[in-house]
Order: sequence, then C-alpha cells, then structure tokens
Amino acid sequence: MSYCRIVEYEIVPKESFSVIRGCAGCCRKTNFINTKKFRVNANGSKLDVWLIYQCETCRHTLNLTIYERKKASSIPKEEYDCFLRNEEELAEKYGRDMSLFQKNKAEIDLERLNYDFVKQCDTTYCEEREDGGAGEDGLVLNVHNTYGLKIRPEKQIAEILGMSRSQVQKMLQEGELHWEAVQPQAISVRISEQIFRR
Repeated sequence: MSYCRIVEYEIVPKESFSVIRGCAGCCRKTNFINTKKFRVNANGSKLDVWLIYQCETCRHTLNLTIYERKKASSIPKEEYDCFLRNEEELAEKYGRDMSLFQKNKAEIDLERLNYDFVKQCDTTYCEEREDGGAGEDGLVLNVHNTYGLKIRPEKQIAEILGMSRSQVQKMLQEGELHWEAVQPQAISVRISEQIFRR
C-alpha cells in the first residue's frame, strides 16, 4: 500500500492584463492599462460597450469592445447597470478575460504578468497495487490555468516547488518527475513526495 497526495492549484492573475500597442500620442509602442471604466454608447435600440484602457505615459485611450451593436434587451440588466456605474469589480473581471483580448486582437504584455498560485485543495489517499505489493509514495500536482495564461508547464512547476526551471527539466530527464497530462488549461505532474517543498 502506498499513499498519494494530490494538491490542486489555480493560477490567478493579480491584476488586469496590460496591453502593448502603438500609441498615437507617444509615436511608439507603449503599455496600456485598465482604467476600470466603461464607455456605453446607445444607437437606437442597439448598444456598444467598451472597456477603456489608457497609455501609461500620455493617457491616450484604447477602447476594447465588449459588446457591439447589441440589443439593449439582450444585456442582463444587472450587468448593464454595472457598466453605467463603472463597477470596478466587473472592469477587473473583463480586464482578465483572455477572450476579450483575443477578440480585440490586443497583445497582452506577458513580461508584466503578475499572478499567484492559489491552493484549492490538498488531499491524501491510499493506493493498493493489484499484486498486493507496496507502491511508492508520491505527489500529484494539478495546476488549473482557467485564465489561459501562456506560462510554460516547467515554469509553473518550478514556481510551485520553489526550484529553477533547469532543476525541473533535469528531474524530467532523470525520471523523478512525470507529466501525466499537459493541456492548454491544465497540467498534472507526478513527483516523489520528498521533493515537494510546500
């Protein structure tokens, strides 16, 4: 009988994504940041809603389209009221929504990406081998990347374990660490329990 520990993490951005874009005011590429304000424009029964970003240097603005030519009746009233009130929580939510940036073809500044690994759960269970022999105790790390951040799997594991990426790559080569699954929004890694530092 062996014991397996499963630890679940989620990668959570600390703040809205920053956008790299050519700025007409600065005449060069600069960083645009979330102002946490919306712009709502009514044209008859249709609405346009934007999240307003602005250049860090000169405050030139960039509008990211949330809704375009949308019937007012099709937008939930509570959300519409939040747009009108410039609800910061909703602005932060949209500022971390990868699909919004993809839809607007906005380049996220990955170098300035601040995030945390938030532990969701930590459980231990017994594994019995079919032949009745003793197995090896181990640890499975499951990391959920629900925001779709572009962070290499070995970098994720290195940060959780408090190691360098080269140490993690060496462990992979030596068979001390095994990818069980690698998907765009989740990775699962099995390692020996004593390596885990947290």
